[in-house]
Amino acid sequence: MIEVGIPSLRRLGPGETVIVSQYREGYHCVDEFDVANQGLISHHFTAEGDGFRERSIPFRYVWPSELDLMARIAGLQLRERWSGWAREPFTSESTQHVSVWEKPVAG
Repeated sequence: MIEVGIPSLRRLGPGETVIVSQYREGYHCVDEFDVANQGLISHHFTAEGDGFRERSIPFRYVWPSELDLMARIAGLQLRERWSGWAREPFTSESTQHVSVWEKPVAG
């Protein structure tokens, strides 16, 4: 079972590559997308003294369908998928997913 965030590509306008994902006093996060390569660099800025400390974390995102394919190749099948740990329905508007795969019972 895994919980995975889903990138918010719908928030990108045509030709845009950057969105502000969080903005609060003392902390800002800006996500920079490389859509063609399914890449994302999350830039975190934290207030420190008279300035900000920056930390950048690169990711490669995958879609739930890609995880399903990898699971199928490994001999697993999708049992359940929710939008969160409270088992909310997974929809096209979901921003994360909890997916459960299982090994089929040999019969």
